[in-house]
Amino acid sequence: MMRITETVKHLIIINILMWIATLTIGASENLFNNLFALHFPKNDLFQPWQILTHMFMHASYVPTPGGGSTVYFQHILFNMFALWMFGGPVEQAFGKRKFIFFYISAGLGAALIALGVDYAQYQIGMSELTASGISVENIEQAVRELKPGYGFTDGNMAKVANSYRTTMVGASGAIMGVLVAFGMLYPESRLMLIFFPVPIKAKYFIPAIIGLDLFSALTGYSIFSPSNTAYIAHLGGAFFGFVMMWYWKRNQFNKNRWD
Repeated sequence: MMRITETVKHLIIINILMWIATLTIGASENLFNNLFALHFPKNDLFQPWQILTHMFMHASYVPTPGGGSTVYFQHILFNMFALWMFGGPVEQAFGKRKFIFFYISAGLGAALIALGVDYAQYQIGMSELTASGISVENIEQAVRELKPGYGFTDGNMAKVANSYRTTMVGASGAIMGVLVAFGMLYPESRLMLIFFPVPIKAKYFIPAIIGLDLFSALTGYSIFSPSNTAYIAHLGGAFFGFVMMWYWKRNQFNKNRWD
């Protein structure tokens, strides 16, 4: 069995503890999600620390058809499995400090790109609405007062509202960066999917995963993940992971551990 490395172990423990806390002490009035999930910067719930803390949050409850909710563990399960599987070999190659820097940087990059796309959608919708004579104050008031579970029929109002109300949780962006690093460090490693038990080399497997995320981001069609998955954040994490690996390789920096 693959040995779990020290930093990966601590990251998994922190994520699991945060998930349990969200289900228990943080469940009251959605406390933990309001405080630590990443909100749109114009949302009243946005706080600067959320750019970091959202990486340690995961989906805890999902709505059920009857109007209730049920515990959702798949998000954290698959993310932590991927972190264990790919993070260990990457940390062994990088060393502790370099791995932490890489992991956090990929997660931050993913968040910034996702926020950038949301902000662009927000601005497009806002520009169209103000051009039609609606004031910014009235638009923002309507969006703030919209009850959860409801939406706007007008496309531009929907763009503004969807961006304003977007929240992001999860380590997926950081983990996508780790996947890219793994693929560039160990391209000939053979991997197997649970639902497709045929060995695939990392240099083919990881680009395929990124390609599926790109397809879902462009079409809105989810193949393996829930429909509210932040595919843009996945792509952002992969992009920042690639840029860091490319830079380090170009400068021979990837051969030097930071420990």
